Formats: sequence, C-alpha cells, structure tokens
Amino acid sequence: MSSQVMPTYARLPVVFERGEGPWLWSTDGTRYFDAISGIAVCNLGHAHPAVAAAICDQAGKLVHTSNLYGIALQEQLAAELCRLGGMDNAFFCNSGAEANEAALKLARRHGHGRGIAHPKVVVMENSFHGRTLFTLSATGNTKVQESFEPLVDSFIRVPYGNAEAVAAIDDASVVAVLVEPIQGEGGVRVPPAEFLPALRQLCDQRGWLLMLDEVQTGMARTGAWFGFQHAGIQPDVMTLAKALGNGVPIGACLARGAAADVLTAGRHGSTFGGNPLACRAALSVIETLQRQNLIARAAFLGQRLLNGFRSALADHPQVLDIRGRGLLIGIELDRPCAELTQRALAAGYLINVTAERTIRLLPPLILTDEEVQHLIEGVARLVNDFTAA
Repeated sequence: MSSQVMPTYARLPVVFERGEGPWLWSTDGTRYFDAISGIAVCNLGHAHPAVAAAICDQAGKLVHTSNLYGIALQEQLAAELCRLGGMDNAFFCNSGAEANEAALKLARRHGHGRGIAHPKVVVMENSFHGRTLFTLSATGNTKVQESFEPLVDSFIRVPYGNAEAVAAIDDASVVAVLVEPIQGEGGVRVPPAEFLPALRQLCDQRGWLLMLDEVQTGMARTGAWFGFQHAGIQPDVMTLAKALGNGVPIGACLARGAAADVLTAGRHGSTFGGNPLACRAALSVIETLQRQNLIARAAFLGQRLLNGFRSALADHPQVLDIRGRGLLIGIELDRPCAELTQRALAAGYLINVTAERTIRLLPPLILTDEEVQHLIEGVARLVNDFTAA
C-alpha cells in the first residue's frame, strides 16, 4: 500500500491502536510487550490513568496561548525541575534535539560573552544529540551525518569515558563540554565512575560549562531523577525531553549559575514550547513518579534485570557484555544483530538494537515482578535462538 508519509524510517510491519502499562495491541488484536517504552519516552507505561486524566482535564481548559504571555503551569514545572535537579531556571521546547540546540546556542553565546570569536564545544565519539544541523554536528556518528555536510564546525571530539583525552585539549576557544551520562544510541555505554567527576573538575579549572544531555537518562530512567546524580556532581546545563511528558512532546534546557543568565529576551524562543497542555502532562509525570516511589523501583528492577540476564545468559560465548544502570540495559553480542528487532516482533516483544550489535532495553518503570521475569525469559530465548542459528 502506498503512503504519503516521507520514508524516513524503516518501519516494522505493525500498527498499534491502544496500550496499557507495558503492553501494546496492534490493529489485528495481537498483544506485544513494549521493552523500549517508545524509545525511553513512556516511563509510566502506556495510557497511564493519572497522565491521561491530567491531559483530558487540561485540554478542556486551555491548550495553548504562546510565550508572549505568562503560563502558570510552565512556572510550576520549571520550579519543580529546578528543585529536583539543583538548577536555577529552565527553557521549554518540544524535543530533545531542540533542548540540545538550546544548550549549544547557550554555550556559543556564553563564549562570545567571554570574547571568544569561534566558541568550541568538546563532544564524545559515538554520541547522539539530535538531528538538527547543530545537534547533528555534535553527534559522534558519521552514518547519520552523511549527506548533510557541511556540518557546523564548532566541535572537538574525544573518546567517551576518557577524561585524560579531555584534559589534553589545549584550545583557548573551548567553552563547554557536552556529554551523555550514559550513551544510549552509542550502545548503552556506562562510563567509568570517575569520568563525570573528572569532567566537573576540569570544567571548573578551565572556566568551561559542563552540559549534560539527559534526554534519555533523565526522569528516573537510571534509578535517580537524573543520571548525573549517581556521580555526585552538578552540571551547569542539563537537557531533558523523552520521558518528561510520557508521550506528550516537551523538552527542557535547564541552567545554573552564570549559564542561567545567558539566554535573555529575544535570544531564543519556541512557539509551542512549555504550553499549558505539555506542562500539565509533565507535572503529572513528576507527581506520579514521586507518589509511586518509581525512582527507587527503577533502581531495584534494573538490578533484577541485570542479574536475571547475567544468570540466563551466563557463559554464553556470543554475549560479550551485559551492562546498564536502572532500566537502561544493554546486551552486547559478538556480531551484528539488527534482525533481532524483527524476530522479537514475531515473538511479541518490542526491542531495539543500537551500535549494530547491542540490544537496548528501556522498559517502563511500572513493571510488575512477573513482567520482569517475562522480559528476562523472552529476551534470553531470542538471544539463544539467534546465536544458535
């Protein structure tokens, strides 16, 4: 059947019509276990009653006015996020790419304020920050950059997890470091425990901004509100999106200290960013995470999954590593395994493969113990069948 939708995705042959918790039902009535939560978006699962009620109530009151006027729910959401993350203010937009775009613009303007004509940002190999031209240029993946050159020439790239490589940079034009606390698209790469503290120290010594891309790791995914909290540090800039609205598009760029004074009236904006509907959904997400103690639950379930997979796949010669933090899990095989997404679909599971050979699992935080076991058994069976073929 022909489609008028641009073919920017190699979509799997299924269409969903409803969901509940970690489950999705296709148009033919088949049930699937969503182990990627819409790519780390639906942390509360699908059709969460509290979020659904908040959206319906707000839609009946006010959806949009514009940022030419005050938005009370936006003020409330900014205050909550700053309280949870130790930040000073927030800019709202509609996606992770836009949030990272705001952070990069902030860094560039910060550099100009210091008299640097061509400000540069240190970024990491195998990173992913978005598909706008600026964020695509920051991304460390030549495959997604191909055919969009020339890219923005503002970045110095170093190996992820290597603080010594950052320390070795000798360039007076550097103004910031942009890094993911855990690389999701890069293959669920967890850096050494000393990496983020070392970056914080370097940024303090050299007057750089430490900017953390928490688009995938934020909002309790890793068993803390934000991934940086595991390292006991504080960023100057932090970006959020994905799970912030549990499916309602919303992104945020939060800043602290001197970075909080950079973006002033007329210097950045967003027509839809932080509208009443999106902010009401995000406030409902935060309230639900707190009320149901899902931050601690994510840490507990994540350890159960890691232990379960390590036991089920113990001594498996084709499994190189099983790693992660909270409910961000990677199972790395010794071979490309993209076809596993199709095999999983046929078996009733939605999974994802990143960096060619790492199965990425991002299940919702509301899983029951039985659903955790269902996921362990199902994915282990897929891996065993695939590697035996």
